[in-house]
Amino acid sequence: MSSPTSDFLRVLTERGFVHQCTDSEGLDALAKSGELVAYVGYDATADSLHVGHLLSIMMLRWLQKTGGTPIALMGGGTTKVGDPSGKDETRRLLTEDDIQANIAKIRETFTNFLEFGDGSGGPSDKAPRGILANNADWLDGLAYIPLLRDIGRHFTINRMLTFDSVRLRLDREQPLTFLEFNYMILQAYDFLELARRHNCALQMGGSDQWGNIVNGIELARRVEGRELYGLTCPLLTTASGQKMGKTAAGAVWLSPERLDDFAYWQYWRNSEDADVGRFLRLFTELPLDEIARLEALQGSEINEAKKILANEATALCRGRAAAEGAAETARRTFEEGGLGDSLPTLELPRDRLAAGLPAYEVFREAGLAASNGEARRLIKGGGARLNDARIEAEDRRVTLDDLNADGVIKLSAGKKRHALIRPA
Repeated sequence: MSSPTSDFLRVLTERGFVHQCTDSEGLDALAKSGELVAYVGYDATADSLHVGHLLSIMMLRWLQKTGGTPIALMGGGTTKVGDPSGKDETRRLLTEDDIQANIAKIRETFTNFLEFGDGSGGPSDKAPRGILANNADWLDGLAYIPLLRDIGRHFTINRMLTFDSVRLRLDREQPLTFLEFNYMILQAYDFLELARRHNCALQMGGSDQWGNIVNGIELARRVEGRELYGLTCPLLTTASGQKMGKTAAGAVWLSPERLDDFAYWQYWRNSEDADVGRFLRLFTELPLDEIARLEALQGSEINEAKKILANEATALCRGRAAAEGAAETARRTFEEGGLGDSLPTLELPRDRLAAGLPAYEVFREAGLAASNGEARRLIKGGGARLNDARIEAEDRRVTLDDLNADGVIKLSAGKKRHALIRPA
């Protein structure tokens, strides 16, 4: 691809978002016209998105900041089917009430990243105004036979069997239900429907969605002769090869109800040195020259760059006040040795603490270990501390006698992960 002339593709290319594009020159010209409408789809399989979704969310944000119209598509319809991409087994089917509750919570996250108008035409309807859509609006009303005749005839089983989401499942001899097999058809239809409703010309997503995106482009060309585009971002791993957004305690959720502000801030603060520059480009809006300066820091100075990464990434997702509160908690905890107000806190019934609980069990419940076995290994390896004192015995019990002067019990897993236990 030659150097992009549109602000949108230039920013995405410079910051490392672009992995594949179906027609970069055509897309660049459309983006430069200021009329680009693009979408990313998000199924409502949980009540929060996680850090793994941030790349595509930031792509939507940059689209809006460079004059395009972003569409965040909620999968109210496709969640009922389940995307087989990257999965070894069928997803658990959710009820309608579960899906609607999840969508309501996910929408809250998008309002932190994108500007949406209220549809009144007043001052709140900023140009370009972001769109929150739900594919249940058109998928729920589809009639089966017309769908087969009008849409299904454009897909061949031969081609569908070549896509990774299908082929990998079959290669591993894992069952793939007919329900899931239909997912790629429904996602392709989403693209066509958004093109009709909102003149949407671009679908973006992770590189694992390439096949589904191409299906939608081909469907629109065959059905209506529309020219649509696809753009994917890389599926990130950390410098050590770990999947982005995964920790020992589980997924790094974007919703504060799922993961408190301090733990979210700490996730970014604990980034590996080799990842700092890349993460600053992808997950903050700092100027590239400032990122180059921070990326060049060596030794202990790189920790300052990590704090800036944590502050900026948290401010985008949770707000500036949340970022500043988490940073202050970190300062008090690590630099002063005190207890920050925002440390993750687990309330345990007083009678349970009075009876005494195994330390490994408390570490698991506090989210400092993913399992009792992992917590035992943490203790055995000398990485578990209670009120800043190393836990020496695997059979150590946590009781009310461990309450400190502040009326809480401080747990630490290594030097960077902490939680408080408070009797309830």
